[in-house]
Amino acid sequence: MSETPYGTGAEWPSTPGSMVACNACLAQEDAHRLAAAAMVCAACGNHIRVGARTRLEWTADPGSFVEWDGDLLAEDPLRFVDKVSYPTRLAEARKKTGELDAIVTGRGSILGLDVALGLFEFGFMGGSMGSVVGEKLFRLFAHAEREHLPVLVVTASGGARMQEGTLSLMQMAKVTVAVEHFRRERLPYVTLLADPTTGGVAASLAMQGDIILAEPKAQIGFAGPRVIEHTIGMALPPDFQDAERLLERGLIDAIVPRAEQKALLHALLWALTASRTTGRKRARVGRTRRRPAEQSPRATGTVWEIVKQSRRRGRPGTAVALRLAFDRFIELRGDRAYRDDPAIRAGIAWLDEQPVVVVGQERGETAAEQERCNFGMAFPEGYRKAVRVMELAERFRLPVVTIVDTPGAYPGPGAEQRGQAGAIASALGRMAGLEVPTVSVVLGQGGSGGAMALALADRVLMFENATYSVISPEGCASILWHSSERAPQAAEALKLTAGDLLRFGIVDEILPEPPPGGEVELGFARTLRAAVARHLRELRALGGDPIERRAARYERMGTFRELPHASGARSERPMAKGTLVTGGLK
Repeated sequence: MSETPYGTGAEWPSTPGSMVACNACLAQEDAHRLAAAAMVCAACGNHIRVGARTRLEWTADPGSFVEWDGDLLAEDPLRFVDKVSYPTRLAEARKKTGELDAIVTGRGSILGLDVALGLFEFGFMGGSMGSVVGEKLFRLFAHAEREHLPVLVVTASGGARMQEGTLSLMQMAKVTVAVEHFRRERLPYVTLLADPTTGGVAASLAMQGDIILAEPKAQIGFAGPRVIEHTIGMALPPDFQDAERLLERGLIDAIVPRAEQKALLHALLWALTASRTTGRKRARVGRTRRRPAEQSPRATGTVWEIVKQSRRRGRPGTAVALRLAFDRFIELRGDRAYRDDPAIRAGIAWLDEQPVVVVGQERGETAAEQERCNFGMAFPEGYRKAVRVMELAERFRLPVVTIVDTPGAYPGPGAEQRGQAGAIASALGRMAGLEVPTVSVVLGQGGSGGAMALALADRVLMFENATYSVISPEGCASILWHSSERAPQAAEALKLTAGDLLRFGIVDEILPEPPPGGEVELGFARTLRAAVARHLRELRALGGDPIERRAARYERMGTFRELPHASGARSERPMAKGTLVTGGLK
């Protein structure tokens, strides 16, 4: 029996009886069984480190990979010597791994989709990034840009290569320049962070992906635990830099087990390149015809009863829509700065075989979920997540669908200190400036600016028992009547029902709700799906400038009258794009 120690990154033994010890639980398993399980420990689920060539076999279709720039050799610009010389270390690493340096790059396909691939080899000097790694990555993005290919990079690295000094540090800048140049082509760049991804690799290309995925329990961070403990003298918890912790902190999009990686990578890369590759033709559909108010579905009961219906526990919400109204939903999490706010869910979904971006307010289905989702009241980081995913949609020309269902943005001290008003303003600005079609559906409660942040859309649809208002009836009653008990009266006065808002031109269509009993959730989902798909088809067919069209829509919002022009007073309105707005009463 032979054993291969964990953590070398070298290929695993294949002789009969070979055993591999898991680094996490120390269980020893047969190498053949482990290989069949993608090197995932059966005892504890640990994703054992593997070499670049092994990962390539899992990721690329058989026979599809063509290597690029495999003949580059590192030099010794510093004449660096520690216990041994740098050339000696390079020679040892080449012998151990069979690679010339710490990354393999080339072109391959994933389930038939052509992709430019970069895979780090941790067994080669800890996957450190020196001049050769930087050059191969730079060329990878250049090749991909010329051939119009998406890029996938799988990282496993301790960071910059000390033996090349500041030249190694400069590779962070070199690769970042390549990434940003590549972005101009509106091609996707996805990173998959394996254990470990630290140092200069983490602080540059690993965290620069349009979508950032990670393997379970992967160590991800800038400074390694030993560096932190040595520098600041602080003991760290064992899971301090685990992928799971980073997901909670909003720094990565998803954690993906190896068994699911290939299919998920294909789906994401296909979705983000769909506008280039599907050759869609615009549907021949006329402009939207808003249904007259008298022909629209009518909610029954008093306004206050409609308010209670919109808040009813058990009323289908965003979770139901994501589960039943779309063909598939891949969630993207986090604001990449502070944390992941579960009150807003965002990601890529499929509707009639076409990818769309969906952003929805989540109030939770059970009592525990409602507590976790803060009853749908988002924090600033929730709105920043929404903005981030909307920007992804615009970059890859995907329509945006938003689902509104919130009593309002969270008004607590923490939210205020982290910039709640600015986060909502950013979401509004992003929606106003999107160059892709947008459809918003008010599913339950549309509470104030917290709802408006996701509802500045080309088309706004509203379920018949939903509400949409500048303030809650209780809040209005407390301010104006000095008694929250007057909330029913305030609800009547606020004109917050779908019928009222259709008459004001705020809502484009009222969606009927299924009767109580039976498959209520499925009824909601089918109605939402059909309406959104129809409006997206119509919007795609319109052509022209969506920002100009959106500006014209919202210019009509509001009622006012002008005073007769007194001597010296003038009032002007812009008549064309670029006209200076002046005037008012003097």
